[in-house]
Amino acid sequence: MTEQAEKPFLYAVVCAAGIATGLSKLITAAQERDWEVGVIATPVAAAGFFDTAAVEAQTGRPIRSAWRTPADPRPFPPPDAVAVAPATFNTINKWAAGIADTLALGTLCEACGLGVPIAVLPCVADTLAVHPAYQDSLARLRGMGVRFGEPYTGEVDERGGRPDFAWERALDLLE
Repeated sequence: MTEQAEKPFLYAVVCAAGIATGLSKLITAAQERDWEVGVIATPVAAAGFFDTAAVEAQTGRPIRSAWRTPADPRPFPPPDAVAVAPATFNTINKWAAGIADTLALGTLCEACGLGVPIAVLPCVADTLAVHPAYQDSLARLRGMGVRFGEPYTGEVDERGGRPDFAWERALDLLE
Protein backbone atom coordinates (compact mmCIF):
# COMPACT_ATOMS: atom_id res chain seq x y z
CA MET A 1 0.00 0.00 0.00
CA THR A 2 1.43 3.38 -0.96
CA GLU A 3 1.36 6.28 1.44
CA GLN A 4 -0.82 9.18 0.49
CA ALA A 5 1.04 12.49 0.12
CA GLU A 6 0.31 15.04 2.81
CA LYS A 7 -1.86 17.97 1.86
CA PRO A 8 -0.15 21.34 1.54
CA PHE A 9 -0.44 23.47 4.69
CA LEU A 10 -1.84 27.02 4.62
CA TYR A 11 -1.36 29.52 7.40
CA ALA A 12 -4.41 31.79 7.50
CA VAL A 13 -3.37 35.00 9.27
CA VAL A 14 -6.36 37.01 10.42
CA CYS A 15 -6.39 40.57 11.73
CA ALA A 16 -8.90 42.51 13.82
CA ALA A 17 -11.40 43.82 11.28
CA GLY A 18 -15.15 43.38 11.41
CA ILE A 19 -15.10 41.28 8.25
CA ALA A 20 -13.10 38.62 10.14
CA THR A 21 -16.45 37.14 11.21
CA GLY A 22 -16.43 35.45 7.78
CA LEU A 23 -13.09 33.66 8.30
CA SER A 24 -14.79 30.28 7.97
CA LYS A 25 -15.38 31.10 4.28
CA LEU A 26 -11.62 31.21 3.66
CA ILE A 27 -11.12 27.96 5.54
CA THR A 28 -13.91 26.22 3.62
CA ALA A 29 -12.55 27.45 0.28
CA ALA A 30 -9.03 26.30 1.22
CA GLN A 31 -10.23 22.88 2.35
CA GLU A 32 -12.20 22.49 -0.88
CA ARG A 33 -8.92 23.12 -2.73
CA ASP A 34 -7.27 20.37 -0.66
CA TRP A 35 -5.34 22.55 1.80
CA GLU A 36 -4.88 21.82 5.49
CA VAL A 37 -5.37 25.09 7.39
CA GLY A 38 -3.97 26.54 10.58
CA VAL A 39 -5.15 29.94 11.84
CA ILE A 40 -2.84 32.54 13.33
CA ALA A 41 -4.70 35.54 14.67
CA THR A 42 -3.52 38.87 15.95
CA PRO A 43 -4.24 39.04 19.69
CA VAL A 44 -7.09 41.51 19.19
CA ALA A 45 -8.64 39.43 16.41
CA ALA A 46 -8.52 36.33 18.62
CA ALA A 47 -10.27 38.24 21.40
CA GLY A 48 -13.64 38.34 19.70
CA PHE A 49 -13.55 39.22 16.00
CA PHE A 50 -14.56 35.70 14.92
CA ASP A 51 -15.96 32.53 16.45
CA THR A 52 -12.80 30.85 17.72
CA ALA A 53 -14.53 27.63 18.82
CA ALA A 54 -16.13 27.19 15.39
CA VAL A 55 -12.84 27.87 13.60
CA GLU A 56 -10.97 25.39 15.79
CA ALA A 57 -13.64 22.78 15.09
CA GLN A 58 -13.47 23.50 11.36
CA THR A 59 -9.67 23.22 11.14
CA GLY A 60 -9.21 20.59 13.85
CA ARG A 61 -6.36 22.70 15.23
CA PRO A 62 -5.94 25.34 17.91
CA ILE A 63 -5.89 28.99 16.91
CA ARG A 64 -2.51 30.52 17.58
CA SER A 65 -2.12 34.09 18.73
CA ALA A 66 0.76 33.91 21.21
CA TRP A 67 4.30 32.67 21.08
CA ARG A 68 4.91 29.13 22.25
CA THR A 69 7.70 28.23 24.65
CA PRO A 70 10.61 26.15 23.36
CA ALA A 71 9.24 23.17 25.32
CA ASP A 72 5.83 23.38 23.61
CA PRO A 73 5.33 21.19 20.53
CA ARG A 74 4.77 22.88 17.20
CA PRO A 75 1.01 22.93 16.61
CA PHE A 76 1.41 23.44 12.84
CA PRO A 77 3.83 22.12 10.25
CA PRO A 78 5.84 24.70 8.29
CA PRO A 79 3.65 26.61 5.82
CA ASP A 80 3.51 25.92 2.12
CA ALA A 81 1.74 29.27 1.72
CA VAL A 82 0.24 32.08 3.79
CA ALA A 83 -3.04 33.95 3.26
CA VAL A 84 -3.49 37.19 5.20
CA ALA A 85 -7.15 38.11 5.28
CA PRO A 86 -8.33 40.51 6.38
CA ALA A 87 -5.08 42.46 6.56
CA THR A 88 -5.36 45.72 8.46
CA PHE A 89 -3.57 49.06 8.09
CA ASN A 90 -1.65 48.42 11.31
CA THR A 91 -0.49 44.93 10.37
CA ILE A 92 0.56 45.89 6.84
CA ASN A 93 2.59 48.87 8.07
CA LYS A 94 4.27 46.98 10.93
CA TRP A 95 5.06 44.01 8.68
CA ALA A 96 6.64 46.21 6.02
CA ALA A 97 8.75 47.88 8.72
CA GLY A 98 9.95 44.50 10.01
CA ILE A 99 8.20 44.81 13.36
CA ALA A 100 7.49 41.36 14.77
CA ASP A 101 5.82 42.18 18.08
CA THR A 102 3.05 39.57 17.73
CA LEU A 103 3.08 35.98 16.57
CA ALA A 104 1.14 36.98 13.45
CA LEU A 105 3.68 39.63 12.48
CA GLY A 106 6.66 37.43 13.36
CA THR A 107 5.19 34.67 11.21
CA LEU A 108 4.74 37.05 8.27
CA CYS A 109 8.29 38.39 8.59
CA GLU A 110 9.70 34.87 8.74
CA ALA A 111 7.59 33.64 5.82
CA CYS A 112 9.06 36.39 3.64
CA GLY A 113 12.56 35.34 4.66
CA LEU A 114 11.79 31.72 3.82
CA GLY A 115 10.37 32.59 0.40
CA VAL A 116 6.93 31.16 1.25
CA PRO A 117 4.22 32.47 -1.11
CA ILE A 118 2.05 35.07 0.64
CA ALA A 119 -1.30 36.44 -0.52
CA VAL A 120 -2.96 39.45 1.12
CA LEU A 121 -6.50 40.81 1.04
CA PRO A 122 -6.37 44.23 2.70
CA CYS A 123 -9.26 45.57 4.73
CA VAL A 124 -8.30 49.22 5.06
CA ALA A 125 -10.56 52.26 5.18
CA ASP A 126 -10.27 54.57 2.18
CA THR A 127 -9.12 57.40 4.46
CA LEU A 128 -6.22 55.27 5.72
CA ALA A 129 -5.39 53.76 2.33
CA VAL A 130 -4.21 57.15 1.04
CA HIS A 131 -1.75 57.60 3.91
CA PRO A 132 1.81 57.81 2.55
CA ALA A 133 3.12 55.23 5.04
CA TYR A 134 0.55 52.70 3.84
CA GLN A 135 1.41 53.31 0.20
CA ASP A 136 5.11 52.89 1.01
CA SER A 137 4.35 49.67 2.90
CA LEU A 138 2.46 48.22 -0.06
CA ALA A 139 5.35 49.03 -2.37
CA ARG A 140 7.89 47.49 0.01
CA LEU A 141 5.88 44.28 0.50
CA ARG A 142 5.22 43.94 -3.25
CA GLY A 143 8.96 44.32 -3.77
CA MET A 144 9.41 41.39 -1.39
CA GLY A 145 7.14 39.25 -3.57
CA VAL A 146 3.95 39.56 -1.50
CA ARG A 147 0.83 39.24 -3.67
CA PHE A 148 -2.06 41.63 -3.07
CA GLY A 149 -5.61 41.13 -4.27
CA GLU A 150 -8.79 43.16 -4.47
CA PRO A 151 -10.84 41.91 -1.52
CA TYR A 152 -14.29 43.11 -2.55
CA THR A 153 -16.49 41.48 -5.18
CA GLY A 154 -18.31 44.63 -6.25
CA GLU A 155 -21.61 42.92 -5.43
CA VAL A 156 -23.45 44.47 -2.50
CA ASP A 157 -24.09 42.08 0.36
CA GLU A 158 -27.59 40.93 1.28
CA ARG A 159 -27.94 43.73 3.85
CA GLY A 160 -27.30 46.41 1.21
CA GLY A 161 -23.97 47.42 2.75
CA ARG A 162 -20.38 46.99 1.64
CA PRO A 163 -19.70 44.52 -1.18
CA ASP A 164 -18.91 40.96 -0.14
CA PHE A 165 -15.37 40.13 0.93
CA ALA A 166 -13.96 37.68 -1.64
CA TRP A 167 -12.06 35.35 0.67
CA GLU A 168 -11.24 32.87 -2.09
CA ARG A 169 -9.22 35.50 -3.98
CA ALA A 170 -6.40 34.97 -1.50
CA LEU A 171 -6.23 31.35 -2.62
CA ASP A 172 -6.39 32.36 -6.29
CA LEU A 173 -3.28 34.50 -5.74
CA LEU A 174 -1.42 31.46 -4.41
CA GLU A 175 -2.12 29.22 -7.43
